[in-house]
Amino acid sequence: MDQFDLTTLPSRIVFGRGTLDRTAEEVRRLGRSRVLLLATPELAATGDRVAAVLGGLLAGRFDGAVVHTPVAVTEQALLELQRTGADCVVAVGGGSTTGLAKALAVRTGVDQVVLPTTYAGSEVTPVLGETEDGVKTTRSDPAVLPETVVYDVELSAGLPRAIAVTSAVNALAHAVEALYSAQANPVTDGMALDAVELLTGGLRALADGTDDLGVRSGLLRGAWLAGTCLGTVGMGLHHKLCHTLGGSFDLPHAPVHTVVLPHAMAYNAAAVPEVMDRIAARMGVADAPGAVHDLVRAAGGPTSLAAIGMPADGLDRAAELATAAPYPNPAPVTRDGIRALLDRAQRGDRPAAVPGLRGAVAGLTEQVTRSFDADRAPRATVLLRDLVRRLHGFAVDNDLTQQEWQTGIDFLTRAGHITTDTRQEFILLSDTLGLSSVIDLLTNSRTPDSTSSAVLGPFYVADPPELAQGTDISAGLPGVPLHADLTVTDTRGTPLAGAVVDVWQSDDDGFYDVQQPDLEGPVLRGRLRTDGDGRLRFRSILPSEYPIPTDGPVGGLLAATGRHPYRAPHLHVLIDAPGHRRLVTQLFVRGGRHLDSDAVFGVKDDLIVDFVPRTGPMPDGTDPGGEWRELSFTFEVQPEDG
Repeated sequence: MDQFDLTTLPSRIVFGRGTLDRTAEEVRRLGRSRVLLLATPELAATGDRVAAVLGGLLAGRFDGAVVHTPVAVTEQALLELQRTGADCVVAVGGGSTTGLAKALAVRTGVDQVVLPTTYAGSEVTPVLGETEDGVKTTRSDPAVLPETVVYDVELSAGLPRAIAVTSAVNALAHAVEALYSAQANPVTDGMALDAVELLTGGLRALADGTDDLGVRSGLLRGAWLAGTCLGTVGMGLHHKLCHTLGGSFDLPHAPVHTVVLPHAMAYNAAAVPEVMDRIAARMGVADAPGAVHDLVRAAGGPTSLAAIGMPADGLDRAAELATAAPYPNPAPVTRDGIRALLDRAQRGDRPAAVPGLRGAVAGLTEQVTRSFDADRAPRATVLLRDLVRRLHGFAVDNDLTQQEWQTGIDFLTRAGHITTDTRQEFILLSDTLGLSSVIDLLTNSRTPDSTSSAVLGPFYVADPPELAQGTDISAGLPGVPLHADLTVTDTRGTPLAGAVVDVWQSDDDGFYDVQQPDLEGPVLRGRLRTDGDGRLRFRSILPSEYPIPTDGPVGGLLAATGRHPYRAPHLHVLIDAPGHRRLVTQLFVRGGRHLDSDAVFGVKDDLIVDFVPRTGPMPDGTDPGGEWRELSFTFEVQPEDG
């Protein structure tokens, strides 16, 4: 049974884009009216933006925050706080500015609103580190926790890539050490693992040359989660070493974390193998310490202490300081062990792989991912590297056997053999695993104002016969007659003339024409064009539910895993309108079977429509002599530049 203690932190979090504009609102929410604005000289321009938002609330400004929060600088800022009579500090910047705000708060009780521009995470912790006479000391006190943190993704987007990399690794260290903390618990474990995935994913994107607001948003969310972990549970060896190196040797804070983290992880790996496995799984790698080192190097971050200014003759003193007092850590902290760790970090060595199988796989994974030429095929390289990492990780995590691997190869081989121009077994596999629907969701998210898209399916045939308006595409096949009256418009409702619309469906027995070689010519499929009002009309039969092909390997997979093969009844539609994005979709028969258990997970609520029962003549005058169904629907398609 799990047993743990957890104290949650009371900070208010405001997260999003453009949230800087809410700074004055947050100050007033605290009931404060006089603000001392804190920044660093490098962020003076950003400070100007915040000052403009604060307006009449601004009582003074101090742009002298520096790294490691020297007590002497705090005393200067304290004089300015007293001179202005400020009852709130607004800190904009990274750990240096946040540290200064905390130092003022612990001395005076002044309220804090923090706008982080980096991924330091200290803004959501009750921890304060201060430096005096070359020694850095830390304390934990609820009084230093900022009342409000305003995360503005656009602020972090201005962080230069080199600083973004080291700051993100600094945040990653908080998540890693939270997982093997003596106070670890299920709540912080969940946050820490999510942070690992977000931060390493963002770092990988930066390494691969992708840097946009989406990447920065993920990094900032990861930093918030990791910082919350830092403020909730105790840290271990990594943070002790970094405080020693930064405070006693004046090394830059985030770069120290960047260099030391993989070595601290390797030092503890044998003591907490299950933690390293969980981190590796979230990263999609086999060896977490080595993978972090490789990721830092690929992203252009520092990998050696020497490169960031650590003197070689200071390593002995650093080892002594780091082991002078006991502190919780999974592996025993010894002077010789720490001295050896520092030697490797000083040189920038890649941490030795975790002993055994995972280490060997990690080396192989690295070799394969490096083999792809990013200059020749940048996007393909990004995709292939990620795929290789995940495939190798899948094999290790599931202890894949040779026989299981061979079964998979045989499955793919049989899928290839059965695939033809009219039978796409690989699309069927993608459909039944839900991958096609994932791609469809991604596609639909890019055109949110258009009619929802749906999977293409394995039975689409390019260039079907072009048919005249009013054609009966069923060619007399049995079934409940259907009259379809469809309209195509843009997303503002303007009818689109001349749109090319392909339609195809199954027959009353659940088969497509390409599955029936005895049929003459294409049946239940065709290409029509919209008229001047954006309309097209045709006759057909009511689509039926049907089983996807079960005579191939995909059908065998479904049977072996207890899944039924049936698709809900639907009509396929593909629309190409000049100047507009292609729409691939389906219309599902309301009340049809398997709507809630479609074999390819393709049903969407807004695509379930009425095929209305009618009697008497159809709109074109045709009299079916009994019940028929009427389908009326308007498709909205997105402009190319929309």
